[in-house]
Amino acid sequence: MHTMTLDHAKKIVAACEVKAHEIGIPMVISVVDEGANLVLQERMDGAMIAGITLAQDKAYTAAATGFDTHQIAPLVQPGKIAYGLAGMDRGRLVVFPGGLTLKSGDKTIGAVGVAGGMADQDQEVAQAGRKAL
Repeated sequence: MHTMTLDHAKKIVAACEVKAHEIGIPMVISVVDEGANLVLQERMDGAMIAGITLAQDKAYTAAATGFDTHQIAPLVQPGKIAYGLAGMDRGRLVVFPGGLTLKSGDKTIGAVGVAGGMADQDQEVAQAGRKAL
């Protein structure tokens, strides 16, 4: 696999949805390609409206930087090497859990972003999607 396809995105979203049902929290799930372009987004029934933009921005951040969003958080604290990054890119960069890169070997082919629960719950659901790939 060298690129993110709609079929891949559907498998990722389906796995995320299963995990979200298991933990009882409706989520918004976004999958983007290697250029951070939206491939598929799903808003589960009852998921928060704010999650629509947040899930997409988490996926965008992971694809655009090549880092999972939870990996960025420690780097953007005051006095750290990437302080100020969170306010860059017109405010689209998200620096808390829930955005994961999707790779084929060493190459980033896309990302998944999840929003709707607490950050650790979003992370758990995103991880289920990444495992499905």
